[in-house]
Amino acid sequence: MLIVVALGGNALLERGERPDAQVQREHVRAAALALAPLAAEHTLVLCHGNGPQIGMLAVESENDPALTHPFPLDTLGAQTQGMIGYWLALELGNAGLAGPVVTIVTRTEVDPDDPAFRAPAKFVGQTYPEPVARRLAGEHGWTVAGDGQGWRRVVASPAPRRIVELPTIRHLVAGGTTVICGGGGGVPVFAGDGGRYEGAQAVVDKDLTAALLAVELGADRLVVLTDVDAVRRDFGTPRERPLSAVDAGELRAMRFPAGSMAPKVEACLRFVTATGRPAAIGALRDAAAVLAGTAGTTITAGTRTVTSAGAAVAADR
Repeated sequence: MLIVVALGGNALLERGERPDAQVQREHVRAAALALAPLAAEHTLVLCHGNGPQIGMLAVESENDPALTHPFPLDTLGAQTQGMIGYWLALELGNAGLAGPVVTIVTRTEVDPDDPAFRAPAKFVGQTYPEPVARRLAGEHGWTVAGDGQGWRRVVASPAPRRIVELPTIRHLVAGGTTVICGGGGGVPVFAGDGGRYEGAQAVVDKDLTAALLAVELGADRLVVLTDVDAVRRDFGTPRERPLSAVDAGELRAMRFPAGSMAPKVEACLRFVTATGRPAAIGALRDAAAVLAGTAGTTITAGTRTVTSAGAAVAADR
């Protein structure tokens, strides 16, 4: 099968961890060990998040006295693609994947009139106590918002419209290459006249980019791997419970946290609705089981009985 995997940035750097290279490399190594068996059996296209990493680079750039101006977000996004893509390619090979692996610095076209530019909502960087976050916002001109127990910077996150490198990705996939692309959702760019592009100051959601890639490539599955075990009904309430399977119609009626689970759910809904093929959300450590439907949450186009994780599931209609 052709599988598009969206790998969460927080799966590569957990909350509260120091963003040292060695810490992230350890997470990437674990991710590669979970992903290598999938890549050995199937053709894999891998998108990764970059929220913690691009936020870290932005802080470094803001505070670098050698710079007249900090590096723009599009350039920082390209840097994270190279860094994380290199780590993933290296560790997939070290995990025993024998076939070719290629990392592509990918551009994602966005609309300059996207309302996201007027309402920043994408979390990037580390978590701060609220007073520290507000102080940094004043110093750097950031927008900040609450994220769980702390506060983080938020930036614009416009919807992906087109993957500029799609023809190249399609060619590589046809040859059986494992492709790492669309990192951080891809570098956001505006399309101008005469085929010219200009970088946009934003971070595209990698889950939505992965869904777009999966649809355009005709993938058999979209698999979103993160640091949670499953989608949860009634999240944050005493009735909360994991879902092993759910159909698109019922999932669409549920509500999820905007900065975390919501884009993952939306990405899966877009893929399932466009293709009629299943998507899945689950923990990175359970990657093979999530693909097999024995862990995580499987989303289908047909009518299914929503159950707690591990319970029996009715057949598609």
